[in-house]
Amino acid sequence: MSHQIVAPIARPSYSKSQTAVALAIAAIAPIAPVWVHAQAAKELPTVTVTDQNERADGPVQGYRATRSSTFTKTDTPLKEVPASITIVPADLIKDQAMQSMSDVFRYVPGALTHQGENNRDQVILRGNSTSSDFYVDGVRDDAQVFRDLYNVERVEVLKGPGGMAFGRGGAGGVVNRVTKMPVFGRLSEANLTVGSYDQVRGTIDIGNKANDTVAWRLNAMAESSEGFREGVSLQRFAINPTVSLQPDAASLLTLGYEHLDDQRTPDRGNPSAGGAPFVLNRNTFFGNAGQSEATSKVDGLYAIYNHDFGGGAQLKNTFRATHYDKFYQNVYPGSAVSPAGTLTISAYNNANNRTNVFNQTDLTTRFKTGSIQHVLLAGVELGYQDSSNLRHDGVFGTSTFLNQPGVPASNPLATVSRFDFNPNGANAVNNTKANIFATYLQDQIALNDWVKVLAGLRYDRFSADFTDQRTVTGTTPLGNFSRTDTEFSPRLGVIFTPTANQTYYASYSYSFLPSAETLGLAATTASLAPEESKNYELGARWDLMSRLALSAAVFRTDKTNVRVADPVNLGTFLKSGEQRVTGFELGLQGDVTDRWQAYGGYTDLNARTLTPLNTGTAATVASIIPAGRKLPLVPEHALSIWNKVDVGAGFAVALGIIRQSESFATISNAVTLPSFTRFDGAVYYTFAGGNTRLALNVENIADKTYFPTADADNNITVGTPRNFRVTLNTRF
Repeated sequence: MSHQIVAPIARPSYSKSQTAVALAIAAIAPIAPVWVHAQAAKELPTVTVTDQNERADGPVQGYRATRSSTFTKTDTPLKEVPASITIVPADLIKDQAMQSMSDVFRYVPGALTHQGENNRDQVILRGNSTSSDFYVDGVRDDAQVFRDLYNVERVEVLKGPGGMAFGRGGAGGVVNRVTKMPVFGRLSEANLTVGSYDQVRGTIDIGNKANDTVAWRLNAMAESSEGFREGVSLQRFAINPTVSLQPDAASLLTLGYEHLDDQRTPDRGNPSAGGAPFVLNRNTFFGNAGQSEATSKVDGLYAIYNHDFGGGAQLKNTFRATHYDKFYQNVYPGSAVSPAGTLTISAYNNANNRTNVFNQTDLTTRFKTGSIQHVLLAGVELGYQDSSNLRHDGVFGTSTFLNQPGVPASNPLATVSRFDFNPNGANAVNNTKANIFATYLQDQIALNDWVKVLAGLRYDRFSADFTDQRTVTGTTPLGNFSRTDTEFSPRLGVIFTPTANQTYYASYSYSFLPSAETLGLAATTASLAPEESKNYELGARWDLMSRLALSAAVFRTDKTNVRVADPVNLGTFLKSGEQRVTGFELGLQGDVTDRWQAYGGYTDLNARTLTPLNTGTAATVASIIPAGRKLPLVPEHALSIWNKVDVGAGFAVALGIIRQSESFATISNAVTLPSFTRFDGAVYYTFAGGNTRLALNVENIADKTYFPTADADNNITVGTPRNFRVTLNTRF
């Protein structure tokens, strides 16, 4: 029998000097666009464009957001959006020294970070875990990678199903990154951060107009750091040049390219013992850090064209082609700690190559029928996705695949001798190709100054072809499968605005999740109908002060045809009937006084299964996953609040509080993650002239031992101990 062997990938090591060199190279790159000065011969009217964050009527003012296009695909005041949207603005990203998506979710009500095997971004939105519902500038960005914030203007988090705007997925909501675009003016900003665990990070954001018709911008980032866990490290680098061309006063074309290289040690966390997280020392790595690695490279090209026809008609076309190259390898805890003080270690690796190509065309028209005003949106989305996977299991010593080594919890180290194809395991050599077609129509209707209606309908056709490409002799191929799902996604909302500073809404939204959502199929999933999610919501927004907004919502999200792994017949899936999440949410953003800014929220969630498994061996399986079981990683109560106060003489201070009640690691409800309270803080000093700021951020001030998330009952993340970041920010 021949075997295909995947050797561990050697992880490059970036020194601090190499990091500095990378940033220097990034700084030189903007010289290239000067060639466009030669194109200035054509006389065109001068167009003045300013950064949206600097406009008085822009979408974000400090910590408070006033407008969004995430939910409606049109530029709409938040008070006219019948849904819960939390916008994380640039000022908050800067003040909290955020660097990753997990940083973003800490203060977003209704959003919690999932461990994601510590090799990808994964979020839980209103009780629904997802690694696919990520978007960039409104385009699907669903590969299982880590994203950075170096080129992000803001992050918009929609809570509740968003099928009409985004198509498949989005049962609990979606996350959309709005990236920085060129402006017709000078930009020059740099950041240098040094922190605990040998962290060194630098970012740069520069740009200018080449002439009255061309503007450019470049963002770049490089980082090197260790971790508080033994053997853990991180190196990443990214660069994102963009150019905007304005051939006439009614048109704007923006072209961009992004390259991101992320290399880190994935840490699957700690095992459990007696139904609770097991921990001796927080810095102990369970498994083998030297043989655990996660690398991802992202290369994306995009073009965004906007044209104003006049008379209220506007066209927007967005094209994005992205290639993702990812490899991850885990040597991690495979069982709970036994009464004798031992546990088993498991290992596998996986390589994924994915290409996404999407094109969206939106036509927006504004018109009246009598006294009724309309904003009509008509759109088409075309997409193609190609994803290949290669997965192997780890072999320890001369043992077989079925033998996992037992190690003492006091020294939980095991070494893999090789990674190989396991004919009895979950190994894979496959390819999935998906074709997407969607068309949608939406009308935002203003019946009068007080009552508005939003109604929309989207049609999706999602077709996936799965091919087993294994060639190992003596194994049974998984087979070739195809599935096509067609679905309509309706949405309806009514908005009532009795006064200028208060708004109330009622809404219904829907989304569907096909069995090939994550670009994979099997014999047990190819025949399963899509999961369906329906959301019913009542909400309100109040302007408590001129720049302070309070929002509230009560909602119920019902999910049917839910797929779960069959605990009896391993490797197969069953429909588990229904799940329901009911909840209450509060959000606060803005200026309490001229010197005091606040940002935060509170959620009360009840997330449970409504019915037991209704197919397969129901009598046996229902006793394992019965009705009333709590959904994993969903605390009943979650509170977060960040306060920043200007104390004068160039100084400002900030204090943040995060409080979560207990939750369960998985649907088994066998392991409980304890409740915790965490404090964060910061001190800022802005030098005379206002162009340079020095900031000290402290996370986990009280040095609390806590467990914020998990991936399984025996893969539990340990919260980072007290750590410091010092950031120098300057505009030059």
